[in-house]
Amino acid sequence: MAIRSKLSATVSLSACAVALTGLATPAWAQNAEEAADEGDVIIVSGYRASLESAIAEKREKDQIIESVSSEDIGKLPDASIGESIARLPGLTSQRISGRAGYISVRGFGPDFSSTLLNGRQQTSTNDNRGIEFDQYPSEIVSSVDVYKSPSADLIGQGLVGTIDIRTIRPLEKGEQVIAFGARGVYADLGKLNSGSDDLGYRVFGTYVDQFLGDTVGLALSVAYSEEPYQTEEFEAWGYADGPDGDKIVGGVKPFVTSSNLKRLGINGTVQYEASPSTMLTLDGFYSDFDDTNIKRGIEIPLAWSGAALSPTGLESTDGVITGGTFSGVEAVVNNHNYVRKAKLYSGGLNVEHEGEDGWNVNADISFSRTDRNELILESNAGTAPGGGTGATDTLTFRSTPSGTFFTDQVLDYSDPTLIQLTDPLGWGGGAPGGRQHGYYNDRIVEDELWQFQADIEKELDGGFLSSVQAGFDYVTRSKSLVPDEYFLQLSGDRLQAQVPSQYLLSPTNLDYLGLGPMVSYNPLDLLEGGEYVIVPNTAEDVLFKTFSIDEDIMTFFVQGNIESDFGNALLTGNFGVQAIHTDQSSTGFVNTGAAQGIIERTIGDNYWDILPSLNLSLRFDSDFVIRFAAAREIQRPRLDDMRVNFSYGVDPVERIVTGSGGNPSLRPYRATAFDLNFEKYFGNKGYLAAQLFYKKLHNYIYTAEFPFDYSSYPVVDPGYAFSYQGRISAPINGDGGEIYGIEAAGTLPFETFVSALEGFGVTGGVSYTKSKIQPDPNTPASDIPGYSRWVANGTAYFEKGGFSVRGSMRYRSTFLGDFSGFGANRVRRRAKAETIIDAQIGYDFQSDSALEGLSLFIQGFNLTNEPFVAINPGEPLQVMNYQNYGRRFMGGFTYKF
Repeated sequence: MAIRSKLSATVSLSACAVALTGLATPAWAQNAEEAADEGDVIIVSGYRASLESAIAEKREKDQIIESVSSEDIGKLPDASIGESIARLPGLTSQRISGRAGYISVRGFGPDFSSTLLNGRQQTSTNDNRGIEFDQYPSEIVSSVDVYKSPSADLIGQGLVGTIDIRTIRPLEKGEQVIAFGARGVYADLGKLNSGSDDLGYRVFGTYVDQFLGDTVGLALSVAYSEEPYQTEEFEAWGYADGPDGDKIVGGVKPFVTSSNLKRLGINGTVQYEASPSTMLTLDGFYSDFDDTNIKRGIEIPLAWSGAALSPTGLESTDGVITGGTFSGVEAVVNNHNYVRKAKLYSGGLNVEHEGEDGWNVNADISFSRTDRNELILESNAGTAPGGGTGATDTLTFRSTPSGTFFTDQVLDYSDPTLIQLTDPLGWGGGAPGGRQHGYYNDRIVEDELWQFQADIEKELDGGFLSSVQAGFDYVTRSKSLVPDEYFLQLSGDRLQAQVPSQYLLSPTNLDYLGLGPMVSYNPLDLLEGGEYVIVPNTAEDVLFKTFSIDEDIMTFFVQGNIESDFGNALLTGNFGVQAIHTDQSSTGFVNTGAAQGIIERTIGDNYWDILPSLNLSLRFDSDFVIRFAAAREIQRPRLDDMRVNFSYGVDPVERIVTGSGGNPSLRPYRATAFDLNFEKYFGNKGYLAAQLFYKKLHNYIYTAEFPFDYSSYPVVDPGYAFSYQGRISAPINGDGGEIYGIEAAGTLPFETFVSALEGFGVTGGVSYTKSKIQPDPNTPASDIPGYSRWVANGTAYFEKGGFSVRGSMRYRSTFLGDFSGFGANRVRRRAKAETIIDAQIGYDFQSDSALEGLSLFIQGFNLTNEPFVAINPGEPLQVMNYQNYGRRFMGGFTYKF
């Protein structure tokens, strides 16, 4: 089969859908041909076309997938890739600064799925493997496929899903396209911090063309955005034991956060059809990501401090003291800078040959690299250095389901003569000279990956198998983290100082907490101006955070592809097996506690995984499809769980060596999965599906103690006999469990049933997932991070004559969410259920208009201003986090000619 025969020269996504569907069965091909002969093919565009394209992709594939396609060049249905993916059946997201940051698939968080770019594995901008979708501008994306069942030829698959982001292929586009667009952005919380913005913008441009008799294709996309995000944030230290056994807030750490996200994305593709049977494709992607945050707030120690709780005026509800007054409160005024910069480089070369004799060869080489710096600069201020020496406050508080706020206070936190740069509570006593007026923490992360892949396929004539294929893939990856940490001290050995007037900014308003204005400044400006100096933190625990992980993964696979008549239906699918050899190691530092101090060690392991897979699709002429999938699946551990770093010493009671740290020998999560789908299609326009799934987890990674031999490590002699055969507390592969559920999904254009309702329709899904994970038989069952029992999403739309309007809802029940803790370390807490409402109105000028090619739109996100809330489990009044992101609005245009 010649490659050219696979390329489409059509002018609409819906026509592509017809073509894709026509490849599936002779019956579908006949229907499409008859429609064409009768002149009944109706070309649709916009959102309806993107749905039809996604349906065609889902229908054609033999694996169980969900898909989303762009409405047109630069027009993914949502403002971000994450938002679009989170609307797919069985998927949802956790919001980060109001954005869809982490994707959960079938109840599993981002640690259990993988993400590819054009079928290639990618490095990440965080500490682990999970991709943050902010790094890929939605304007450069053509489609996204989510594979819920694996096949042997799908390399880099995840345990619960594999997300493949696809960009434009110019020869498949088959026509010249020049498109550009812009949109303005408004955050309705306003400018919470001095110097921040509530207005932003996004622009993009795309050029696609073909040359030399359509044998050379070029696609180039550039997208730039500068967007503001504003957050009102409450965080509790926790809840202490109060009078009469009631719980009371121990302390609070609220912030208003203003971030300015700048991102440049450039994507280019060159295709060359060297002959009708040989295609070369060269891809390149570059992203420059700059997320600058200013966080300002007042940290207030309450029950867990020397503050006194007045015995009068106390109010209590459901075992929680919800109102009262603290005196002698010593607060810490915080002005913090968070600057996160990342550059991602990705590219690859693919050569595909389809011979006339049925032999097909595919070879691919790709590269991905991420360089990231994450600077956290914390600056403290208060009424005097050290505890018990300065002016104190008297605060009347109320604790509600929205967090704790204050109704009365004494001090004016916006007075720069009262609130001065210092170490208010003496928390920095361990710093040189006992002076710590802030902290400078720069985390430097480098991540590099090379991938080499080749496979060969032989097409077969007749019989049960349509083809057989075999292939090889090799991935080498190295990721490292190096902390660069300093104490922040006032210059000239000062213990406290007023903020110089040239650095003072307009006070930040904390009225949402009842605290009023506070002193505001930019700590980076004070550092650059010489008010602060940095002193290296030479403590061993800083070096202890340094680590690197190296992986070499070799995969071999064979696969048979099925296409055969089965009664009055067509049976298609595949079966095969992957054999994966992993060689992993970690280099880091071990804290011996001995004379040698910290020593560098490299520890690793190697192992094999055998992963069989089966995908079957029984396709009936009535557009009914039954699918069955079974597979052995794996997901590699979090990289920070594999770090070698650990510390140890002799336990004086047990007289054995004990320690704690990471586990470089950690094995993957492993599972056996089964899927059964029933799907009814209505031509290319709609479908209904019921999806049942079951996964048996053979192991689960959790932290526990296990035996460890310390005989090769130096140990401080305690002066008595002891054993080197001790224990270590580290991540291990414990027992697993099971997860199962059902998904109902569909897309229904109402015209399928009532012609008068042409243009109206709904799309979406609801899923119920049950999890039973018990890694240790001696401990209670635990929840999977990111797991929600119920997930639902839906979009109602109308689109006709160029006019379009749609409203979308996304719901997820309570889950274990990721929050940023001390020093940007991950903290997991119980997040409450949430419902997000978005909407869009647009108009595409039609072919009879002088403005043909111009599209206008207005979008609104989080229209009900749904907060992100975490509580102590089962205690709605014990709020740990309450984040208010506000609403966001976008308005803009795209123009294509």
